[in-house]
Amino acid sequence: MNVADNWKDYEILDMANGEKLERWGDIFLVRPDPQIIWKEKSFTKKWNKADAYYNRSSSGGGGWKYIRKLPNSWQIKYKDLCFNIKPMGFKHTGLFPEQAVNWDWMINKIKSEKREIKVLNLFAYTGGATVACSYAGASVCHVDSSKGMVEWAKENIISSGLKDKPVRFIIDDVTKFVRQRNS
Repeated sequence: MNVADNWKDYEILDMANGEKLERWGDIFLVRPDPQIIWKEKSFTKKWNKADAYYNRSSSGGGGWKYIRKLPNSWQIKYKDLCFNIKPMGFKHTGLFPEQAVNWDWMINKIKSEKREIKVLNLFAYTGGATVACSYAGASVCHVDSSKGMVEWAKENIISSGLKDKPVRFIIDDVTKFVRQRNS
């Protein structure tokens, strides 16, 4: 198993009671995680640093409770990649940091090839893999059904200094997109 432990701008500080305390740059967030089943906090004082908590509603969904005013968005870096982060209405921040091990694998595979590489990124969300593959030199086709997520992915490409790289952004239902290409 590979662990995404090369982050400088992200870390899980503690976990307990179905929640994790994370540092995203200099911002500390508490988010629910149903896989955390133990009760005891290891670093109780660190939880006092939280800038915002995501509270799950008993009827579904939830929302953020802000301890201090946060910027609308901020940036974090993973190695040479830069991502725009913001708390979203369903506990997410626009990035899954555990995917960094996959980005490293993709970057290494793409850079080691002696030929042009084309990548199709389906369900591409805010473009973590798109940014990584583009950074490595691949031509990328980024497909997601959400216009907002595709716009966010474009921002991440620009923030990573990759705006001149070949990335095609498509807003479409992935299943429909694939069926159209295979018919």
